[in-house]
Amino acid sequence: MQSKLCECGHSNPYGTSLCQACGKPLDNEVEVLSSMRYEGSARRSQTYKSTIVDRVWNFFSSVKVGVWLIVTILVAAAIGTIFPQEMFIPPNVDPASHYESEYGTLGFIYYLLGFHNLYGSWWFIILLGMLGLSIIIASLDRGIPLYKALKTQRVTRHDQFMKNQRLLSVSHDVEMEEIKYSLETLRYKVREEEGNLFAEKGRFSRWGAYVNHVGLIIFLTGAMLRFFPGMYVDEILWVREGEKASIPGTKSDEGQFYLENNDFILEMYDKNDKKFNSALSSVDGEVAKNYQSNVTLYKTEPAHTIGEEPKLLKVKDGVIRVNEPFKFDSFALYQTDFKLNEFYKMSFKLEEKSTGKFFGDLTVDLHEPETEYDLGNGYRVEILDYYPNFVLNEHNQPATVNNLPDNPAFVFAMYSPSTPKGEKAFVGIQKNIESGDNQFKMSFAGIETKDLTALTVRKDHTLWIIALGGIIFMIGVTQGLYWNYRRIWIKQNEDGIWAAAHTNKNWYGLKKDLEFLSDKTNLTPLEDKEIDSIK
Repeated sequence: MQSKLCECGHSNPYGTSLCQACGKPLDNEVEVLSSMRYEGSARRSQTYKSTIVDRVWNFFSSVKVGVWLIVTILVAAAIGTIFPQEMFIPPNVDPASHYESEYGTLGFIYYLLGFHNLYGSWWFIILLGMLGLSIIIASLDRGIPLYKALKTQRVTRHDQFMKNQRLLSVSHDVEMEEIKYSLETLRYKVREEEGNLFAEKGRFSRWGAYVNHVGLIIFLTGAMLRFFPGMYVDEILWVREGEKASIPGTKSDEGQFYLENNDFILEMYDKNDKKFNSALSSVDGEVAKNYQSNVTLYKTEPAHTIGEEPKLLKVKDGVIRVNEPFKFDSFALYQTDFKLNEFYKMSFKLEEKSTGKFFGDLTVDLHEPETEYDLGNGYRVEILDYYPNFVLNEHNQPATVNNLPDNPAFVFAMYSPSTPKGEKAFVGIQKNIESGDNQFKMSFAGIETKDLTALTVRKDHTLWIIALGGIIFMIGVTQGLYWNYRRIWIKQNEDGIWAAAHTNKNWYGLKKDLEFLSDKTNLTPLEDKEIDSIK
């Protein structure tokens, strides 16, 4: 497509409606004021429409498309808040059964549609990517032509450009030096050419919207980087006293971090203490004064044989309290929750019912139970079924709510020399149901408990990117709201001195500048055509 050559000698890109240099309309039907938003410059989306690339570009450069993408993302984000996301439900819980049991049919549909992990879903990330692409293309489509037009604008403007401005006047016997001095007094940047003047102020405000777009792009980039491995971690880690657990998100080529919970401490306020009596008297129950975890951090050696247990090297000891995280590398561990006296191990004895004689005992690890326990002398016990958190389902069949041993129950098979085919029994807390007339039974012998601590594992390499995007966005908002681009053209013609003015907003402020200019010089006050047309 050929460029358009203006009578002033400037070559304009195809599709330009106003000459970038002198402002002359290149088409007689073009309205100058309506074209001033982008200086009448050629936008790619309005010029090229034939190829697939053009159509994609035109689609994403549309403001309507951008608005609909924002609305769609906001609606999707709102749907994600109807029920808690999967990361916020109790650990060791089957999400499908949890959403259905907690929120009914609607919760099951919520899970089925994948809304339980909405913000990490592929389609939500694609929506964010499309919004980012729309912002980039829309900015380039408008920003580059605008920059070129503002850069190439000349002091002397075409008569038709001057006539079609909203503010215009014709004066006589005006000293150009006085006008120039007065404009400089108002802090305008004044350029002079062939006895004509061009004054401008606040051109940087025209880029406020584009600075906004840069901030949004950086913000979206930071948000999307959270889904890349190693950039963002926000996990819950449960560790029992005396045990070690691998810290999620810390595995790398240099090894894996482990955390040992040495001791969990819970301290309560004493309501009899006079210092706290008045504050605690209105509170039901006990109030936690402090809960903390005394921990030890370990790290595996960088290299070890495949299949071999990694060797743990102690890194340091630490204490984790509420609002006092334990930090290492780029990670921070926050005290989030705790659970006292969780069932850890249960002990049983194989008892002959008729004599009350015991033929051995066994201890079941409720988190990793064995399938068979040999008691010696031909006596053994098998665990046929294990229900950590026993309930009866809607079909009146035994089931478990989750894998936490809050209400453990077992189906035992008991073998002895006198009962080689085995006898079955269902044993739970205050439950002992036998299958037929058994000779043996499993007698409860004791239980061992442990305290648990819940820690939030957090790592965020994207926070500074998101913060930077937010700061740049606010700079753009301030830039566009509190400043405006004002331009005044003074041209010497045969019938007098022509003066025209334009601003992208705040016409009242521009008029105040022009009133000051008229007071200080013999310049005729500029008439507002828009107000005159209304009158």
